[in-house]
Amino acid sequence: MAATVLFPPAAQCRHRATATTSGRGGGALPSHCALLLLPPRHRRRRRGSVRAVPPEQSSLPAAAAVYGSAGDVKAALYGALEGANRGIFGMTSAKRSEIHALVELLESSNPTPEPTAKLQDKVDGCWKLIYSTISILGKKRTKLGLRDFISLGDFLQIIDVKEEKAVNVIEFSARALKILSGKLTIEASYSVTSQTRVDIKLQSSTITPEQLMNIFQKNYDMLLDIFNPEGWLEITYVDESLRIGRDDKENIFVLERADPSEV
Repeated sequence: MAATVLFPPAAQCRHRATATTSGRGGGALPSHCALLLLPPRHRRRRRGSVRAVPPEQSSLPAAAAVYGSAGDVKAALYGALEGANRGIFGMTSAKRSEIHALVELLESSNPTPEPTAKLQDKVDGCWKLIYSTISILGKKRTKLGLRDFISLGDFLQIIDVKEEKAVNVIEFSARALKILSGKLTIEASYSVTSQTRVDIKLQSSTITPEQLMNIFQKNYDMLLDIFNPEGWLEITYVDESLRIGRDDKENIFVLERADPSEV
């Protein structure tokens, strides 16, 4: 399963360290309403597969009364995500509800109501996942070695709008083997289907280096089932520094822009 990576290694793509580049600044909340994060594989899930957490019941009116600007909402979202490890290994229902209320508030004030018409300006480049409702729990986490042996690094995405391609890179490191680190690289193509939606198709995937592939080989199908991007994605919010999307399995994805000068 070799993949021809069309972009530089994700290890060279680092997000901006300052609060301003993370989109935590202020700004007036826009009055009108509207990611190209690739969703998990569009296929029937087997018993015991990764659980997709559905969005909580909306608490938008209550949340809207608290914040006066989009910057305030984004700052609150970053605060709520501290220590959440992107939601991958689960969280309390109260914490999830808090995050989803803030996500919904941003979605209701999307400054880009027709995002697929602005992909080149708003989406092209490098991004980093900061939250997802896709979670790896229980036996799956144990089988993949993500409880004790393997650590998850950054989840990065490089989007080439001109080629209608995206590369997702998930970084790993083996704790017991200090020199062993690597990544799962997934290439996909996409096509625009509406003013807010794209359809995504898997092209190829690979794990490098070979030693890391040897560790995951027995459970490679399980790993790919978690991160395989096929399906559709609704772009629900995008500005200069933050993107939010929802897929055909009711998952939520939040990404922050990474520094393109390091790609």
